[in-house]
Amino acid sequence: MATLLERHVASYLDHLIVERGLAKNSLAAYRRDLNRYVSFCISKDIADPKDISSALVSDFLVALRLGDGNHEPLAASSASRTVIAVRGLHSFLAREGVVVADVARSVKPPSPAKRLPKALPFGDVERLLAVVGADSDTDTGALMLRDRALLELLYGTGARISELMDLVIDDVAMLSDNQPILKLHGKGDKERLVPIGRIAMSALDAYLVRARPVLAAGGKGTPFVFLNARGGRLSRQSAWQILQDVAKKADLEGKVSPHTLRHSFATHLLENGADVRVVQELLGHASVTTTQVYTMVTVDQLREVYATSHPRAGRV
Repeated sequence: MATLLERHVASYLDHLIVERGLAKNSLAAYRRDLNRYVSFCISKDIADPKDISSALVSDFLVALRLGDGNHEPLAASSASRTVIAVRGLHSFLAREGVVVADVARSVKPPSPAKRLPKALPFGDVERLLAVVGADSDTDTGALMLRDRALLELLYGTGARISELMDLVIDDVAMLSDNQPILKLHGKGDKERLVPIGRIAMSALDAYLVRARPVLAAGGKGTPFVFLNARGGRLSRQSAWQILQDVAKKADLEGKVSPHTLRHSFATHLLENGADVRVVQELLGHASVTTTQVYTMVTVDQLREVYATSHPRAGRV
């Protein structure tokens, strides 16, 4: 026979289905997390929500991180998800009048550890870009020119792959001082202007003049900059595969994604003295806090240089 706590958990899951229309996978995750919580409570001889205290919920969080006799320890991100499910349950019980107070309200989910972006060393980027090029005006040459322009722009502007796939001809412009720029459409449809360096612009110009007309001839007419072999818009999946093929040729297989080049763009700028707020604008981050993650990469490198170079930096 189900305990009182288990019956209230079932009611909460029904609420998530009916009132919030929770997706099937999300509901399964909630059920799994709350079943673990119920098991923990029962192991403490607690079967009624009214007997649960804030201290017990905190103890459950500790058990998530350290593990217990029945479960393995969870990573911070998984523990955070589980605590959020428990907080939702107790908030529901308080609203429904099942309990007097929400005892889980003061228990905060653990913050996931910051994952530092993986940037390629500049030498690896150069090797990657060196293996893609063009040697003719044939269809194959047109594709090679396209691929080079795509990769040069990924690294040269820090654009997201989706932003380059959304790029149309009119988004490539020239400022009054003859500085070429891209108008990128980022998250939330926010526009930003990003300058194009000499090498990336040279690759883009070669593609637009010599290759794109060849590819466009096989299609029905589209304003998008990057086209596939049939003259249609290049997909994100195809762009990703292009990068994977080039990375394999450069012996960088498994190390590179479009976002890797974006990370590399930001990290290399900061390493060479760029202001973090300028990099924020170039990346289209809404908050400088997001961009500051990249500064942690360079700080680690500074520590390494300091530790190996300063005469009094040795460990005690």
